[in-house]
Amino acid sequence: MNTVAIPSWNSLGLIPPIDEQQPTSVERSPYVVSLTDFVLRFGQTQPRRTVLDGFLRYRSALHVAGLVSGFQWLDGSFLENVELLEARAPNDIDVVTFFDLPVGKSQMDMLQQFSDLFPTTRGAQQKLKETYCVDAYVEHLGKAPSRLVRQSSYWYSMWSHRRNQAWKGYVQIDLAPTSDSSAITQLENLACQGVSA
Repeated sequence: MNTVAIPSWNSLGLIPPIDEQQPTSVERSPYVVSLTDFVLRFGQTQPRRTVLDGFLRYRSALHVAGLVSGFQWLDGSFLENVELLEARAPNDIDVVTFFDLPVGKSQMDMLQQFSDLFPTTRGAQQKLKETYCVDAYVEHLGKAPSRLVRQSSYWYSMWSHRRNQAWKGYVQIDLAPTSDSSAITQLENLACQGVSA
């Protein structure tokens, strides 16, 4: 799948949901971007690098569990210029992982073996957030098509605007671990350089 550049924040401090010059273009949110580009774009301050480190560790845990096929939608204040909008650093990143099950595994197998990655209670969800700096949700791509469409529509409608109803965009990255090592190296380089916006 081809990736695109992550659009710059607009005057509202948000990623625009569409290309304002070509509003009917297929180049719209969620923007399919590379993991490395994502790290380079959003790893410009130490608090953001801390969140990215947690997110990359979360991806690694998913890969260890056998989830290597699918994609992730990334959103939340992490993708906003929240430092300007709310005078604070982002605390976490919102993630929905759309995944294919590993061969020979059922959803129940995954839940039993990796319950920490598939929280079913508020407390477990909070622990996942504390461990990885992610507000994480999962969607199995093998669901009945009508249910998958309904869940995808839910996430799109939740993430396409702020609570104040300002429209915004978000990004999609591939779940495969092909560029995770490079992303980790880039994050380490940013930390060594002391990059801070």
